[in-house]
Parts: sequence; C-alpha cells; structure tokens
Amino acid sequence: MASRSVNKVILIGHLGRDAETAYTASQTAVTKFSVATNRRWKDQQTGEWKEETNWSNVVLWRGENVAPYLTKGKQVYVEGRLQTRSYDDKDGKKVWTTEVVAEDVILLGGRGEGGPPDEGFSQEPMRSAPRARPAAAPSSPPPGEGVGDDDVPF
Repeated sequence: MASRSVNKVILIGHLGRDAETAYTASQTAVTKFSVATNRRWKDQQTGEWKEETNWSNVVLWRGENVAPYLTKGKQVYVEGRLQTRSYDDKDGKKVWTTEVVAEDVILLGGRGEGGPPDEGFSQEPMRSAPRARPAAAPSSPPPGEGVGDDDVPF
C-alpha cells in the first residue's frame, strides 16, 4: 500500500511589506512577500484576551504582474505548499528557511483596500492572465425568506 501525504497551506492575512519581483537567469519572475496572520485566544488563568502574530514568507513564481497590487497592509488569500530549503549565507554558514510556495494568490477587500475583488493570480503554467472568480450569490434573500436563528445548527 502506498503512503499518502498532504502539503497544503492556506493563509488569509495582511501583507507585511510590498511585494518584490526579481528575475532568474532564464528570465522567470519570482515575487516575494510576507503575510501576517493573527491568532486570538482567552488566557485560561487570567481571563484576558491575548493575541499573537505569525509571519510567513511567500514565494510566487511567474507572477510578474502582481507586485504592484501586493502592497503593505492589503489583505490577501494565499494557497500553496510549504517548502524548506537551505543556502549558505555571506559568512559561509548554512541557513535553513521554510516558505510558502504560492499556487494561488487572491486579493481580498474592496477596490480601495485589496485591489480588484474578483481577480486572483495562479501559478499554473497554462494561465498567464488573472483567474476569474465565480460570481457572488445574491447578497440577501427577499424579506420573509431568510434564515432564522432556529435554522442555524449551532
């Protein structure tokens, strides 16, 4: 029986810095940025709310057109995989780093906050243009046909 494994990351957070795009020797675009995600919980001993921020470095291959939209503070959805690699720093010391290799990047928020709300960017080789997202469902049901408190299972 073959063993199975999953390497999938989904982040929704805010950009910690403007994205930077560089090019490899073969002129392949590499866009890098960081995403901050927050976790909030209530301390069991003190009863106070606490919060921590986690920073994730993200790499998007062939995303040459997205950097102008990926600016500090904007909310973003990132889907991809974790990758750990090593390199030698300027002193010759081996450094290990783990980053998210993005397959999809979608700007969230309104036009003023996160860019166009219905555009996403994909790393899939056959797609060079932004990926269209499905149309949103109607915002609210007609009066009298909504979901009430008795209909929600929790």
